[in-house]
Amino acid sequence: MRLPWRQKQQASEECTSSLPSEQRGLGARWSATKDTLKTHVATAHANTKYTFQEHNANVRKRLRAKAYEIGSRTAAYLVLSGFFLGSVSTLGVTFVYRRYFRRLRTAEWVTPDVLRRKRWVRGVVTSVGDADNFRLYHTPGFGWRWPLKFRRIPTLNKELKEQTIHVRIAGVDAPEGSHFGREAQPYAVEALAWLKDAIEGRVVYCQLVRRDQYSRIVSMVTLPPPFLPGWLITGRSLALEMIRAGTGLTYEQAGAEYGKYGKGEFLRAEAESR
Repeated sequence: MRLPWRQKQQASEECTSSLPSEQRGLGARWSATKDTLKTHVATAHANTKYTFQEHNANVRKRLRAKAYEIGSRTAAYLVLSGFFLGSVSTLGVTFVYRRYFRRLRTAEWVTPDVLRRKRWVRGVVTSVGDADNFRLYHTPGFGWRWPLKFRRIPTLNKELKEQTIHVRIAGVDAPEGSHFGREAQPYAVEALAWLKDAIEGRVVYCQLVRRDQYSRIVSMVTLPPPFLPGWLITGRSLALEMIRAGTGLTYEQAGAEYGKYGKGEFLRAEAESR
């Protein structure tokens, strides 16, 4: 018994077996080419995947390096900024301390730069040695009086030793007391008493001008103004007050200092006192 479908299959096999050998070789080569192409595509895909992964890794590596570099720069900038600000602050604090808070203990502490700038200082007169000079205890800054009093002015002589500036009042010549066996000049006692009553134990302002042959600091001395602080306005000239009171004369020798008033004002006050 012959089945129809079996006959068709046999006919197909016969047709296939009857194909020329050249066509069978072409089919084999085409199969090999397809396999080679598939292998090449798979290899290219794998290489592309590896190259992409490697590129991503390189990018991440570069980003990490850049972030580290930026962080290092930021840290360096912060360190340099801190150093700069610290230096500026130190210099500023040092300047403020030297200008406004450091005490000038004695005349030796008054430097040529201070005299060149004719610096004003405030202090308390601790003693009056003669009718035209006194001892000044420098009181810079604040803390010397209430309500912010936390610094004190010594009162004992042993505490004041090497702590005061010997000041010579500029622009005035007062009668001298007895020194080294010399007799006192006329009205020396009265002039000394007037000066003691006017400034001893009180605050005065001194403009440091120069150093004389006795290492005293020649200064323009003013009294505190009655209402406003002395650093805001200038008070009355102590030298002019002495001349008006008749306890001194205008100093007219070489190197005389008269400040902003000028020699004419001193001579005018002297003429009026007579």
